[in-house]
Amino acid sequence: MPEHDSLPYGSWPTPVTSELVVRAAARLAEVCVDGEDVWWSESRPAEAGRSAIVRRSADGTTADVLPPPWNARTRVHEYGGGSWTVADGVLWFTDFADQRLYRLAPGDGGPVAVTPEPAVPAGVRHADFSPLPDGAVLAVRETHTASGAAAEVVNEVVRVEPDGSTTVLVSGPDFVSDPRMAPDGVTLCWLQWDHPHMPWDAAQLVVRAADGSEQVVAGGPGESVVRPVWGEDLALWWLDDRTDVWSLYRRRPHGGAELVLDVGSDIAGPQWVFGQSRYALLADGRVALAYGREGADRLAVLEPGGDLRELDLPHAAYAQVRAQGTSVVCVAGGPDAEPVVLRVGVDGGVDGGGSEVLRPARDLGLDPAWFSRPEHVTFPTPDAGTGVSEAHALVYPPTNPQATAPEGDLPPLLVVVHGGPTSAARAVLELGVQYWTSRGFCVADVDYRGSTGYGRRHRDALQGRWGQVDLDDVIACARHLADAGRVDPARMAIRGGSAGGYTTLAALSMRPGTFTAGASHFGVADLGALAEETHKFESRYLDGLVAPWPEGRAVYDERSPINHVDALDTPLAVFQGDEDRVVPPEQAEVVVAALGARGVPHAYLLFPGEQHGFRRAENIRAALDGELSFYAQVWGFALPAEEGIAPIEVVRPAG
Repeated sequence: MPEHDSLPYGSWPTPVTSELVVRAAARLAEVCVDGEDVWWSESRPAEAGRSAIVRRSADGTTADVLPPPWNARTRVHEYGGGSWTVADGVLWFTDFADQRLYRLAPGDGGPVAVTPEPAVPAGVRHADFSPLPDGAVLAVRETHTASGAAAEVVNEVVRVEPDGSTTVLVSGPDFVSDPRMAPDGVTLCWLQWDHPHMPWDAAQLVVRAADGSEQVVAGGPGESVVRPVWGEDLALWWLDDRTDVWSLYRRRPHGGAELVLDVGSDIAGPQWVFGQSRYALLADGRVALAYGREGADRLAVLEPGGDLRELDLPHAAYAQVRAQGTSVVCVAGGPDAEPVVLRVGVDGGVDGGGSEVLRPARDLGLDPAWFSRPEHVTFPTPDAGTGVSEAHALVYPPTNPQATAPEGDLPPLLVVVHGGPTSAARAVLELGVQYWTSRGFCVADVDYRGSTGYGRRHRDALQGRWGQVDLDDVIACARHLADAGRVDPARMAIRGGSAGGYTTLAALSMRPGTFTAGASHFGVADLGALAEETHKFESRYLDGLVAPWPEGRAVYDERSPINHVDALDTPLAVFQGDEDRVVPPEQAEVVVAALGARGVPHAYLLFPGEQHGFRRAENIRAALDGELSFYAQVWGFALPAEEGIAPIEVVRPAG
């Protein structure tokens, strides 16, 4: 790109276009190790968002295992995850179209349906598979009725044979996950929890012995267990937050639970989807694990003597940590690198030969000078009775090696509110962030109270206070940056999707005055409707975040943006999928109608065929470019002509 003269913030020309954001993009998801082979799944926007499964063989060749239109994606809990597994070259997976379980063995001409066509379309779903030595798999099965009522959905642990015959092993709890058979072939463990809790609130670890007796080993109200793993010596390992942060525990045969490692921050993350892994048992008995600190992850090895050794790697985010002998296979990314599938020898090499990228990131053709590096910022916020008076953010400054702003100008701020709300910001290269920073925006990705990574005390600070302390924190972040002279207080916007969209709508309707524009992507506007109509997994989530439903209806009404639209006078762009079952489009349309009635500048894009989150490349592009065009029209800056961004229609008051 040629050199440019001084240009206003927001108008900087950039190669980070919406087309680049989606071009050959793939979101890496699950990783499985099968002997010397490594398999992974990746969601591809260019292929209508399907989840493809890829195998990298021992000789280094890589190939898609499932051609289009196969889509390895489950709808268990609606958020899915854990949609496939592989053992000895045999792939088991749930296909998104019909939610049936399929099996693909070497030599098969194509996937073979294992489970029958359900009486209710997509009514029988499977996830969280664990292969057994005899060729069967353990799985979580979720069964829906024709009524579609969340109260009638049944979740169980089942054993599925290759011929489709199924045995129910665990039934009764509202939710189950992580069914794992011990190496002795008879001792079973799993996680379970009941309404009104979420898994990060009170998941229990249960062990069933050969005689059928069951014991709750850990977890329950006020304590959450994540990812149980059996060792070859029949020791059971797991992550537990009983001392505030998710730490590593172990129970040896005939022994009790013992704390193995507390790093002072969360090792685990919230179980929104199945199949996550932040630690692995290596073949020599050591443990590889990832944990966060000051906004970035570390990958480390716990030695037999108890010493923790951090590996010297250039990454800041790790997921899907798996063992392959004495090496670690994981998904790794950093502030200047998109995620890759990485294999690392924990003793300085891959079994002595150095780290190896198994699935590289796409070639963006960009100098790293284009990438804004985040700064982890901690800022004060009102205590509000939580006992926690600070929150955090990853702050990305405007970065463009070929553009500068006029002297004295300050950049616009885009406050990003992550979803969940039980989730966290991650210090990994996201072109969706660089799209903004390379144009001259400052981006603050806020870890408001309730976010994960900082322990249970920080996470529980949102309990009963969603719609209050999260608003305190996003406003405090914006004012902190404005007071420091880092951003223009007259051009501060807030954006978020799903739960982040709720905080966006709530901040604009219930705390007006800080932000001068906003964008809601499939945001929650009616908390009561969400509590009453949403799917089973989240149907009691708000009991903890807001108040018990329906007894606390008055609190829901008070904190629902849909009931405060008479105060909504900030320009707002709304983006929505027309097949969203988590947040139906009717909620977005009530907000849009109110904006129109009040004469507030607004824009609305409804995407056919999209659900809770946009997967199609053309819609991801339309949402990004549309939001940018919206800010340009509201704040009065020009867009680079060479990009040819079509202006979004902004509805303005008559006259």
